[in-house]
Amino acid sequence: MDDRPAFDPAKFKTTTRAQWQAAAEAWHRWGPFIGRWLGRATDTMFDRAGVGPGCRVLDVAAGAGEQTLGAARRVGPTGHVLATDIAPALLEFARADARAAGLANVETRELDGEALHTLPAATFDVVVSRVGLIYFPDQQRALAGMRQVLKPGGRIAAIVYATAEKNAFFSIPVRIIRARAQLPAPLPGQPGPFSLGADGVLAAAFEQAGFHDVDIVKVDSPVELKSAAECVQFERESFGALHQMMSGLSEDERARTWRDIEAELRQFETARGFTGPCEMLVGVATR
Repeated sequence: MDDRPAFDPAKFKTTTRAQWQAAAEAWHRWGPFIGRWLGRATDTMFDRAGVGPGCRVLDVAAGAGEQTLGAARRVGPTGHVLATDIAPALLEFARADARAAGLANVETRELDGEALHTLPAATFDVVVSRVGLIYFPDQQRALAGMRQVLKPGGRIAAIVYATAEKNAFFSIPVRIIRARAQLPAPLPGQPGPFSLGADGVLAAAFEQAGFHDVDIVKVDSPVELKSAAECVQFERESFGALHQMMSGLSEDERARTWRDIEAELRQFETARGFTGPCEMLVGVATR
């Protein structure tokens, strides 16, 4: 019998919001790298969802908005992009970058991804979410909201991590921290980076929410940096969840843990630099 306390989605959201509020500056600062890293998956998402001139696009869990601006450029002055996120500090960067780029077709709104039903129904041609759906405690509620705001025949598109085995750049730190902090395995139903990565899981989630014409493609998305040390710097500055996992460790223990992570990630270094394994899934479906 599992006698651990039940997963608390409200507490999880509060913690997640605080993590992203704290990491917003770093996530934005790493934006050019993130754009290169996830660029192929993002373009695949836009292409397969039909993001083009005149489209009205909802970007859920938009973060600092790097992909939001990409969508805004595609839809042009006759289109519109609404970027939503649970962390307002991230959206401040998205707004500022849109203004600096002269993109008047971008709007931002602080909004829980499970509260999309508060938006007018049937008003968007496309809903996108890049590495966001995996972190929603109630993924079906989020998908139901996405379906509700889509026009009939509208498209949903999401980018998620594949399995842990395909994403060693991320799963290695998670494994080492979990062991060092003596953390139990995730609770049943708990969201996380690999929660939609197994074969058929993302497609089943779309179908359960009432979408059809589901199509899932794999996109190789290697994490290319100068060194394992730079990868650790990126994760240490930007991945608030890893810090939360280490909250029970002393400062010395945390420092040793990061050193151990870097040491294991060095297996992906070559004379040309660091290439961390990463595979993303791009899923699209129709309302």
